[in-house]
Amino acid sequence: MSFTASAVPEIVFGPGSLQQVGVRAAALDPSKRALIVADAFLVENGTAAALAADLASSGIAAEIYGDIAGEPKARHLQAAGDAARDNGAGLVIGLGGGSALDVAKVAACLAAGVADPMHYALAQNALPAKPLRKILIPTTAGTGSETSSTSVFSDAEGRKVWIWGAETKADLALLDPILTVSLPAPLTAACGIDAFVHAFEAATNRKTHRGAQLYAHQAMRLVAGSLARAVATPEDLSARGDLLLGSCYAGVAIDYCGTTVAHMISHAMASLAPINHGFATALAFEATLPWLVETPTPEMEAAAQACGLSSAAELPGFISALMSECGMARRLPPAFDAIGTAALAEAMRAPGQAPMRNATARTITDADTETFAGMLLQTTAERAA
Repeated sequence: MSFTASAVPEIVFGPGSLQQVGVRAAALDPSKRALIVADAFLVENGTAAALAADLASSGIAAEIYGDIAGEPKARHLQAAGDAARDNGAGLVIGLGGGSALDVAKVAACLAAGVADPMHYALAQNALPAKPLRKILIPTTAGTGSETSSTSVFSDAEGRKVWIWGAETKADLALLDPILTVSLPAPLTAACGIDAFVHAFEAATNRKTHRGAQLYAHQAMRLVAGSLARAVATPEDLSARGDLLLGSCYAGVAIDYCGTTVAHMISHAMASLAPINHGFATALAFEATLPWLVETPTPEMEAAAQACGLSSAAELPGFISALMSECGMARRLPPAFDAIGTAALAEAMRAPGQAPMRNATARTITDADTETFAGMLLQTTAERAA
């Protein structure tokens, strides 16, 4: 087997590593001007302002863009890119969950170009060749956006689209487990399962290779071994650190090989009604995993062994038990009460979902999408029992 593995950003990991941000930023960018892209919550609680103050102590003037709540939209990317350009920034620092990091990655490209986000969506046009420098600081352990070259957002009509390219990659991923301690237990669980699914799907899909599996298998070990502890004991920095590092490694793996059926479904769900991405992915993974392992592959068996299991057939029970141990409820938000099976199945079959559908190790038929939609829309408490 031959494969190509793209570069992994420099990674700084460890409790307290955020204290290095000023020195690191000054070394990366001589302009001494930065834009901080942060989740709205981190602006409201003063975390973004504290980061700006740290940067100021290193001689870096930083502005803050924090109009991000929920899933990112094209207008967020455009506004952040405009802010970086208008402020003369040479550096963009993403602080927060996957939404803030995805916005920061694209904003650094938009600030160096003249087009809007949709010009680059779905690889319609090449990204600017010389984006601003980027530091990404995750405060959740789930998306792995800090090590991937893909950013997901919604267009003006609410459809999920992607921008990808080496130009969006971070120059530095700064992983400080302390920043994840305050994440509520339900979000810790949802983000952690999302990270596990990233690793599993990258390790088992039609495009997988040994370069990706090196990261994916270790990511699965780290997440599976730490998630329940991080949920039960939020201040356990060892568990938080393993979870954060596992998410980071899973981000490397999906950057190489992409995702599959569970993410196909979670993106389809998000296009129809508001839902947390990690939670949607967890529900979709639990629902489809038994179907997937009905036809196990050597890659699925290797993934199971990475989790300490004897065969892929044990994976569905393993994941359901982990979700239950983390207290995850299997119930969709009320907004999905008005959504029918046909609508969700159609969203799964949308053209933008094709890469994930085609990469899945088992062929997904249109009838399968109907079955998956029905499973997800039913009350799923039975599976939690």
